[in-house]
Amino acid sequence: MNDMLKTTPDFSTEAAAALLKEHYGLSGALSLLASERDQNFKVAAEDGSISILKIINGAEPEVESDFQTALLSHVGAHAADLPVPHIRPTLSGASLASTTSARGVTHRLRLVSWVEGLPLAETGRNDAALQSLGRMLGRFDASLKGFMHPGALRDLDWDIRHAGRSADRLHHVTSAEDRALLERFLVRFEKTVAPRLATLRAAVIHNDANDWNVLVDKVDHDTISGLIDFGDALHAPVIAEVAIAAAYAGLDHPDPIGAAAAIARGFHAEYPLAEEEVDLLFDLIAMRLVTSVTISASRRAHTDDNPYLAISERPAWTLLRKLDRMNPRFATAILRHACGFEATSGARKVAAWINANRKSLKPLLERPAATYPAALVPYGDPTHPMTVKSAGEQPDEAQAIWEDYCRAHGVELGIGPFGEERTVYAGEMFVSRFIDHTRRTRHLGLDLFMAAGTRLYTPLAATVVSVEIEKDPLGYGCLIALRHEPEGCPPFVTLWGHMAHEAMGRIKAGDRLAAGALVGEMGAPKENGGWAPHLHLQLSTDTALSATEILGVGEPQFLDVWTELFPDARTFAGIAEEFYEKKGRSHEEIVKRRKELLLPNLSISYDKPIKFVRGEGVWLIDDSGRAYLDCFNNVCHIGHAHPAVVEAMAKQAAILNTNTRYLHDNIVAYAERLTATLPKELTVAGFVNSGSEANSLALRLMRAHTGRENAITLDWSYHGTTQELIDISPYKFRRKGGKGPKPHVHVATIPDSYHAPADWPAEEHGKRFAESVAELIQAMKAKGEGPGFFIAESIPSVAGQVFLPEGYLKEVYRLVREAGGVCIADEVQVGFGRVGSHWWAFETQGVVPDVVTMGKPIGDGHPLAAVVTTREVTDSFNNGMEYFNTFGGNPVSCAVGLAVLDVIEGQDLRGNALSVGNYLIDAFRAMQTRYEVIGDVRGMGLFLGIELVTDRKTKAPATEFARAVSNGARRRGVLMGTEGPHDNILKMRPPMIFSKRDADHLLAVLEETFADVARTLG
Repeated sequence: MNDMLKTTPDFSTEAAAALLKEHYGLSGALSLLASERDQNFKVAAEDGSISILKIINGAEPEVESDFQTALLSHVGAHAADLPVPHIRPTLSGASLASTTSARGVTHRLRLVSWVEGLPLAETGRNDAALQSLGRMLGRFDASLKGFMHPGALRDLDWDIRHAGRSADRLHHVTSAEDRALLERFLVRFEKTVAPRLATLRAAVIHNDANDWNVLVDKVDHDTISGLIDFGDALHAPVIAEVAIAAAYAGLDHPDPIGAAAAIARGFHAEYPLAEEEVDLLFDLIAMRLVTSVTISASRRAHTDDNPYLAISERPAWTLLRKLDRMNPRFATAILRHACGFEATSGARKVAAWINANRKSLKPLLERPAATYPAALVPYGDPTHPMTVKSAGEQPDEAQAIWEDYCRAHGVELGIGPFGEERTVYAGEMFVSRFIDHTRRTRHLGLDLFMAAGTRLYTPLAATVVSVEIEKDPLGYGCLIALRHEPEGCPPFVTLWGHMAHEAMGRIKAGDRLAAGALVGEMGAPKENGGWAPHLHLQLSTDTALSATEILGVGEPQFLDVWTELFPDARTFAGIAEEFYEKKGRSHEEIVKRRKELLLPNLSISYDKPIKFVRGEGVWLIDDSGRAYLDCFNNVCHIGHAHPAVVEAMAKQAAILNTNTRYLHDNIVAYAERLTATLPKELTVAGFVNSGSEANSLALRLMRAHTGRENAITLDWSYHGTTQELIDISPYKFRRKGGKGPKPHVHVATIPDSYHAPADWPAEEHGKRFAESVAELIQAMKAKGEGPGFFIAESIPSVAGQVFLPEGYLKEVYRLVREAGGVCIADEVQVGFGRVGSHWWAFETQGVVPDVVTMGKPIGDGHPLAAVVTTREVTDSFNNGMEYFNTFGGNPVSCAVGLAVLDVIEGQDLRGNALSVGNYLIDAFRAMQTRYEVIGDVRGMGLFLGIELVTDRKTKAPATEFARAVSNGARRRGVLMGTEGPHDNILKMRPPMIFSKRDADHLLAVLEETFADVARTLG
């Protein structure tokens, strides 16, 4: 290069004009333009054309001049619309001319067309202009695909592959601090960049898109209008084009990485980059600057009077110092994101895996986080006293403000959301290292506020990465990092900040933690960095970051990048989406409109009604995002919104739904599958839409078969909502609004062994209670009548989860059949494997009914019900009158029914009901030893009851206690009901997918609630 400086052309304007006339036949006004090694003259010719006359440095090899000529010719042929100089031939038709200077140096001449525009250096460099620059460079480089020339293979210090040569020029840098800065970049380059750079694709590139070689439209400064000066073009890695342009664009730019991102985004749109190229971009930008400042330093002694060489040295040093303060991995994430790549490889898969597997994650707190009544912590409000106190490093005062709010509003968990704009981050540590005069204000973790000492557990198995203390004011205090490697998911790290120091002595790097294992406790202000007690939980998809490198607070401008690097931890922590945004009408408006629009006696559960907006598995989620463990609503038999049911319903609904007058596979397939679960005598099915319809159809079958009306029903039973069913439901006709039994209705004693006379031997309960039915039949006979039917739930539900004594149904069925009646088993609540040991509860009594009715669980929430009976009964029903039900047995409903059966059988939910049910019964009986109020525990599978009494001897009902427990459980996020004539039996019938973990949660809530109610009521 020093030789080239000795042969720089030095022609006067007049001499240049003479050369122009001699070789090109043009006359006009010439003006000298700045150049480093050549001479360039702007020519305003007399014919009105504008051109550039270049007098080439005498030391430039002819192959290089030929290379530039060939390059421009190639672009002209393959991308004529690109705004670059076009060659004007000499009078002889050649692309180049030649002359000899007064010093005897031969120089070649080139005349090219003028490209209109203003230098980018003279206009603003906003994102739009820089993205336009990226597009221009992308188009230019794309036009050179397949182009090669010997002159492109030259050895230049400006070749990014030779950036390591800067080490040989370091001694020219006088400041030791500056040399150390350059050495840090050089070490990174040699160790991690250069080896990878050699593997990247290369092509001919411009190689010098500085602000003076890039032109913008004179009117629209957001649009690049031209690219000039191809003197540094060469064959080099394609990504170098972007790096060089970004290095120049970042000079004196308040957001140099944002500027680089805009260029990369534009280039990628025209000439797609590879991830491995973008991964080196940050270092290549830095190394272009390192090359620039070291070359400037080495030349300074020889060319002090050449301002061109020093034009960017000061801004280059400023930018290098900025880049040195940045975390290269964050900068690379920004650049990757700009090109549409993941901020770090696998980032999106981590978030997707967590969302897909959220149901299997262990609770982070003692119970699932969504079950706590929660509220937003007011850090998003800069004027809130808690925010002001926290920013002022007054954590005790901040905590007192929060505790007062919690007491007043019944809040147990405070939540500080991801992405929230906060002014609480007041320290110098929160000043941005990327953007000038900007603070980091967006929260990149999830804050959970509870009392100091609250124990925290890992939702996934993990390896401890680090346990350390961060001592900065308003820092993390005790900080724990865990690495998770679940199957089918890229590894990721969780950060646990503001922890108690006790963890330092309990866990260490390398320790393995099982899912659900204790991580630590929330720290008090003196050990958590000076905050009100809370957990800062954060995910990092970049596992190469150390705990202290993970960015807890970020710049708003890059929030989309931080969101990929540090995904919102809400799902990992078990916070429901509904917590963040309430939708729909207010509770008050819904209650008001219900009163105005709906039947007035349509009841609402609880004094303070709940508005549920979503169901998932065993959970119901209200409009505030609170999750309730559903131990009551047995309609969703295999879980709320079961994906198999949803899929079957949607798939069939998208194809066809019609009535049973037309042929379809589904109704036959479902009838086959359903009857296969029943005793061989029960072979004929009829499909309807609800349990009430099923029981009404059963009565039609009975009448057709027996010709009778007399009904025998159990006391406090309930069989449906139509008038004929209310007539046989003492639960309805003996309560408010009821009119007592009609003459054809005969009520038998409820066979409740817990309340049987004390002198009855337990083994005789079945026969003794059956005597009540015998007496009713005898009374009918005395009047010359007989029973038409006996109907009973196989386990009476509203009567209080009453389990029939052994032999009861066998004896009753015998009596009824001998008297000419039929026996109907109402399995609407207790069927489909709920008892665990059998498909149907009547099977536990060793009987086969004449008619079985079913509903509720049959469709997992879809309106479907059925009647299955014997061929003998249906022959009687087939009396000439058509039976038709518009929607009963439609293809969609049958598809749903088949899906429910598939899940019950495929997941062995009967087995699950049996094992989990037995586990709960054992636990309830253990509670019975501690709480005198528990008079009886009864259950089978997942049909469970706990009877509460004020005195175990008299068995007087503890109604108030039962209601208090039900309401207390509701406040703690568990739904159950009370049943029985005195509402003193706790009724639980959770979905069949109820797990041992769910059972443990139920038990913990019951234990806490019983203790609380016992203290309150005595």
